[in-house]
Amino acid sequence: MPGTAVFSRRRFAGIAIRVLRKTFWMLLVLFGITCISFFVIHLAPGAPSDAETTLNPLAGEAARRQLEILYGLDRPLHVQYFDWVVRLLRFDFGNSMSADARPVLTKIAERLPLTIGVNLISLVLVLVIAIPLGIITACKQNSLLDRLVTILVFLGFAMPSFWLALLLMLFFGIEHHWLPVSGLTSLNFPELGFWDKCSDLANHLVLPVTVYTVGGLAGMSRYMRACMLEVLRQDYILTARSKGLSQHAVILHHALRNALLPVITLLGLSVPGLIGGSVIIESIFALPGLGQLFYAAVMARDYTLIMGNLVLGAVLTLAGNLLADVCYGLADPRIRLSKGGV
Repeated sequence: MPGTAVFSRRRFAGIAIRVLRKTFWMLLVLFGITCISFFVIHLAPGAPSDAETTLNPLAGEAARRQLEILYGLDRPLHVQYFDWVVRLLRFDFGNSMSADARPVLTKIAERLPLTIGVNLISLVLVLVIAIPLGIITACKQNSLLDRLVTILVFLGFAMPSFWLALLLMLFFGIEHHWLPVSGLTSLNFPELGFWDKCSDLANHLVLPVTVYTVGGLAGMSRYMRACMLEVLRQDYILTARSKGLSQHAVILHHALRNALLPVITLLGLSVPGLIGGSVIIESIFALPGLGQLFYAAVMARDYTLIMGNLVLGAVLTLAGNLLADVCYGLADPRIRLSKGGV
């Protein structure tokens, strides 16, 4: 018992050290991302003051200079970055440089639930459809079903998301009037009852979720099929079958865990896409999400709002990598018990 307690304490201490080491490197990477991003966005032509002075015939060079002083753009770039980092350590992203001058966190918090919700729904649909589809096509390799699914998947993989969105809008919205093609709610949304509001909201999200799902389904199902085929050729699978285990037991209890490891990698890398991949789709469907906000910030050269979105994307990327490491350990005990496992 004493030896077991000592072993448990040592193991806990080792896990804590590895977590701290990973956290340190994540913070270092985050610092590098913010540093590069801050200096790169200032290389783009234009300035936040252009929107308020260029289109205003009464605004001259003096007005532009006053706006630059107001936004702190008259100082050296490294001083601006240092001040921004100091505010970031206090979880203060500053105010937007647009006309409303609202806090960046407030604007992001208003748009984030829609973007995260739509992308999470599509991600769950991708996993629910792609994993069984990859398993079935791997088990029925070179069959008619496998070839048919391969053709459909490659068509979905090669189809640009914006083009698919326009086709769906044309067919379901313009020609047949089955689904709305833009916005999040209808004009009479405040007058509807609770269930009618839910139905109206769902109708507006059907087409965006479909576009997201089709785009992710193709790659995920192909990876799952390729990983499953590789695992099914391993010796331990032949040993399991020679012991008389059923096909169901071999697939679910022996092959699936190892086949999921590359899929977990894709899943971790898809986390930052919850924001980055929303710019085009939210712009097409006029959804008031974070992607549309980021696009507007880039066009207006709203540096503080751009950095707020980039920091959020960087944090999601690092969190996705950490989530992939944890899922590795859950899927494969060898990784969990190894020296480098979490």
